[in-house]
Amino acid sequence: MKGGAAQQIGAICYRTNETGAVEVLLITTRDSGRWTIPKGWPIENLKPHQAAEREAWEEAGVAGKAKKRALGYFTYLKTLGDGQTTPSVVEVFSLKGDELHLEFPERGEREVVWLSPVEAARRVQEPELKGLLMRMLKEPLR
Repeated sequence: MKGGAAQQIGAICYRTNETGAVEVLLITTRDSGRWTIPKGWPIENLKPHQAAEREAWEEAGVAGKAKKRALGYFTYLKTLGDGQTTPSVVEVFSLKGDELHLEFPERGEREVVWLSPVEAARRVQEPELKGLLMRMLKEPLR
């Protein structure tokens, strides 16, 4: 917790499709089923971009390299295991999806979908995350 908010790490996974257009990955949360990106708590002994890579693998089966510099941040209310909510700040890294695996730790617990940044932005609730997804139209390789 920093300043009363929980800190999390997230990944906007991207790839280019057969026409060369950028696609980004969304997953559903396990509890509410809302659309979001792979994210989780910081992981001891991993740098933030490495934790983003781990979350992408565990939650969506995406293997690849995350940029070392954060793309940006978004905030949301995280529902904890006891049902209480806490403000959360998510540091987001862009991650080029090099490999997609059908077997991964949270397979079957979430839906996984690749969409255009515009469609992905329509599906998520958080305004700041919408903005980060839209940035992928212009600068996925940044």
